[in-house]
Amino acid sequence: MAPSNIQPARGTRDFLPADVRRREYVIGVVRDVYERYGFEPLETPAFENIETLLGKYGEEGNKLIFKILKRGEHEGSGEADLALRYDLTVPLARVVAQYQNDLPKFFKRYQIQPVWRADRPARGRFREFYQCDIDAIGSTSLVVEAELLSAVVEVMRSLGFDDFVVRLNHRRLLSAMLEQAGLPPAQHGDALISIDKLDKLDRDKVVLDMTARGIDSATAVRCLDAFVRPKAADNSEWLQSLATSLASHEEGARAVVDMQALLTLLDGTPAGPRIRLDLSLARGLSYYTGAIMEIAVEGIGSLGGGGRYDNLVGMFLGRDVPACGFSLGLERIIVVMAERGMFPQATAQGVADVVVTFMDDDSRREALLLASELRAQGRRVDVYPDASRKFDKALKYATGRNAKVMAIFGENERRENETSVRNLLTREQTSVKRPDAAAYIASLLS
Repeated sequence: MAPSNIQPARGTRDFLPADVRRREYVIGVVRDVYERYGFEPLETPAFENIETLLGKYGEEGNKLIFKILKRGEHEGSGEADLALRYDLTVPLARVVAQYQNDLPKFFKRYQIQPVWRADRPARGRFREFYQCDIDAIGSTSLVVEAELLSAVVEVMRSLGFDDFVVRLNHRRLLSAMLEQAGLPPAQHGDALISIDKLDKLDRDKVVLDMTARGIDSATAVRCLDAFVRPKAADNSEWLQSLATSLASHEEGARAVVDMQALLTLLDGTPAGPRIRLDLSLARGLSYYTGAIMEIAVEGIGSLGGGGRYDNLVGMFLGRDVPACGFSLGLERIIVVMAERGMFPQATAQGVADVVVTFMDDDSRREALLLASELRAQGRRVDVYPDASRKFDKALKYATGRNAKVMAIFGENERRENETSVRNLLTREQTSVKRPDAAAYIASLLS
């Protein structure tokens, strides 16, 4: 009996060939840019010990971790000892702690792997999805932030995006402004989770969200007044305003100096023209300690984000190690590119250089031999498996595979020791001697 539900689990998807080609295209662009910036590849297991993940993402994040129940004699206890990877940053911190003597003191890595979150599925938001991360471990220099931002901007431009900005803020700025609004430090985490929703919810709903988290409504309004300000003419005007308002707050004033220095470093880089200071950017994860950033596309929202997290590795190592990273949302990028028709044509259909076909079963062996010769030359060759004296089906198949050449074997070709070669671009068909077929096809392809 066939199963009643053949859909994949909610929040997950099957990837058909065209989907895989699109994903591989994007990953190829990402990998190329990241490696040009000196980042090295890393992979980690799909699941971690549960204590590795719990407590690293704040209260909201803990609720979204997919837990794996204990097995064997503990089965049925309802207890979990493992969990699916929630992101790629915490596993990186564990790796740095574990292999501290094997890795360079300044370690730059990229990682492109799936992660899992028990979130509510929505447009472009899934429970299983890929992340494309770059992180640099071991330096407090703002050059790290500048390089990360330049790399992700180059990725976006290489993929064909032009209507995006990089929202930039600083975690110490946020803390200073919350303190000035009268919010106790113990409630900063809850406030930032709510403020991070300003790009999705209107102001009144964010106030309600803050009060639901136990923040006094008057204080919540003051917090939003501090973050939602009239737009300044440019980044410099923002910083001048902040320098004045936070002059008496030591941490806040230092954050303003950091932001000014970072903007200077970014001037002249690919990221420079894209930077927009945005005080409402909060990034809800609790481990950020410095600059925070986000790629935003007009009418779409965030396609990735990151920031500095100088304390996270120390949770595993026992001493703080400076770190900064950025994560691109591969799935949302693919969805947007598909909707906008941004993918090259070759990613939509299969690609073969040559399709070899035969008109009778006695020609099958010769077809396979030619295919082997062409593959030895590095050509992508597909053999149509069914014999047909009318090769319209094979021709339609070859066209669907974007093939440039079709090689045809039949009774006449065997008798004359020839191969019929059809140029699918010009529709010209030529008979060539069988020993010369591979070389002739190679000349057509080049």
